[in-house]
Amino acid sequence: MSSVYDFECKLNNGEVKSLGDYKNDVLLIVNTASECGFTKQYKGLEELHKSYEPQGLKVLGFPCNQFGQQEPGDAQAISEFCELKFGVTFDLFDKIDVNGDDTAPLFAYLKDEAKGLLGTRAVKWNFTKFLVNREGKVLKRYAPKDTPESMKSDIEALL
Repeated sequence: MSSVYDFECKLNNGEVKSLGDYKNDVLLIVNTASECGFTKQYKGLEELHKSYEPQGLKVLGFPCNQFGQQEPGDAQAISEFCELKFGVTFDLFDKIDVNGDDTAPLFAYLKDEAKGLLGTRAVKWNFTKFLVNREGKVLKRYAPKDTPESMKSDIEALL
């Protein structure tokens, strides 16, 4: 694979979505969870989405239950929680694994392209974020503690 646009992923409504549909957009790809200490970042992610979508930013949420079983719900429960609690309107995908034998191919690629602290590949926790430019190149990985607000200048530079 040469860019994120080469992948297909299942949306939380079951529809298969080509990431090629986001070609020429800046992407912020996030592994999410509804019962995590970082869950409040949904609010900031939605604010980024609303503020910068007209200029070409797309936030993509990928729920994951691998860290402390903090995403136990099914697709409908996750969607309802995100919409009711945080007003999420950005695309949410089906629950995936980001580490281990069943790692989603997209996340295997993201981890190869943007290594973590000290060159590690593994996603360490929920709300790890990957910033992708308009050409589909992964530019940066952000730690779970990095707030959506702290990424504004990097996003603005790409828009």
